[in-house]
Amino acid sequence: MNETVSVKQVKKRTKSAVTMPFSSFERMISFRYLRPPKGEGFISVIAILTLLGIALGVTALIVVLSVMNGFRDTLYKNILDMNGHVVIQQFGKPFTGFDDVANKIKTVPGVKSVIPVIDGQVMVTSKYQEYFGNVRGIRAGDLNKLATVSTNLVSGSLENFKDDSGIIIGSRLANVLGVRVGDKINIVTLRGAKTPFGTTPRVKPYRISAIFEVGIYEYDLKVLFMPLDQAQKFFSKKRQVSALEVMVNKPKQVELIEQDIAKAAGNDTNLSTWKQRNAKLFSVLAIERNMMFIIVSLVVFVAALNIISSMVMLVKVKTKDIAVLRTMGATRGAIMRVFMTTGSFIGVCGTVLGLVLGVTICLNIDAIQNFIGWATGVRINPEIQILSKLPAKMDPVETTIIVIVALILSFLATIYPAWRAASLDPVEALRYE
Repeated sequence: MNETVSVKQVKKRTKSAVTMPFSSFERMISFRYLRPPKGEGFISVIAILTLLGIALGVTALIVVLSVMNGFRDTLYKNILDMNGHVVIQQFGKPFTGFDDVANKIKTVPGVKSVIPVIDGQVMVTSKYQEYFGNVRGIRAGDLNKLATVSTNLVSGSLENFKDDSGIIIGSRLANVLGVRVGDKINIVTLRGAKTPFGTTPRVKPYRISAIFEVGIYEYDLKVLFMPLDQAQKFFSKKRQVSALEVMVNKPKQVELIEQDIAKAAGNDTNLSTWKQRNAKLFSVLAIERNMMFIIVSLVVFVAALNIISSMVMLVKVKTKDIAVLRTMGATRGAIMRVFMTTGSFIGVCGTVLGLVLGVTICLNIDAIQNFIGWATGVRINPEIQILSKLPAKMDPVETTIIVIVALILSFLATIYPAWRAASLDPVEALRYE
């Protein structure tokens, strides 16, 4: 995009231009066309906007997919750490003799641990507030194996969890109830004593021995941990449990040992894996991720199309230059390569800029989120977000694919303008000059 190339320069490099593709002569012409010519700044503005469009499209793709990957992986991790990879329940009768079943399952290769649990819906009350929650009865030793809970205690410890009145609650539930470690809360269940007038609710006070925060809103708000023997008494389930939760060494390949676990558990049990229990959730996430990739890719596609318009305008402006180059011996191929190099350079710069911006944003996603919240006064509601913070995980393969796709689209967008430039008839172009 500069003044007409001098005849002297053309004569000096015509021979190499004809014989050597992508020679220094062709590169010189291409990069001169990238500079804004006098009186033709509008073309440069379009080229800059095209570059920025490609950069923003690549940035958006990298950030969106990285955030969705981080969200999915964090969700995977918390689900796998908080819940059994395989849940075993008894068919149509109380689950007694669970220790014998657990010992058989432990012999299956690939099984890490088997945890007996009792689940029960309750109402939790304090002197300030009440809320509904889900009690999980579990042994102290098994709770220590749940690293998501045992390593994320914000206050208190697991030492008093063995006491008759010890209980562990989430940080958001503690905030709702207005309590802290050492305070007492009342647990209320409808599974109380049976009387001639019906079943009466059972109410029992428990002292908070620890408060945890795993980062998933629902868990931090609704889950309470109670010693297994206390849960059996409270829910009137003597010597029985709700289920056995099996933890395996390779949860993402749990289907490989699913049948072995089922055989060890016996025919009168029902088995479900974490993949089966969360199939709908993760299928929705996969569909949403694919759709977001397609939608955001359109931004890159539209930006690449702008290369066509900017190059077509450049060809129009440089008609005389093209005619002179042709009359001095430059081939159609050389002219085509000049304009393809010019357009591709815009695409490459836009892609590299987008890659740098995308990686920078992903590495500083928390700081950026906090800054936006501070600047706008709007904070992301964890009830909507599910997770307490916005995760981001870049996949090198995905990032490479994004870069390659952007480069290919940019290259393809240069073909038509370059072909049009190479097809110009020098005689017709110089007729009215």
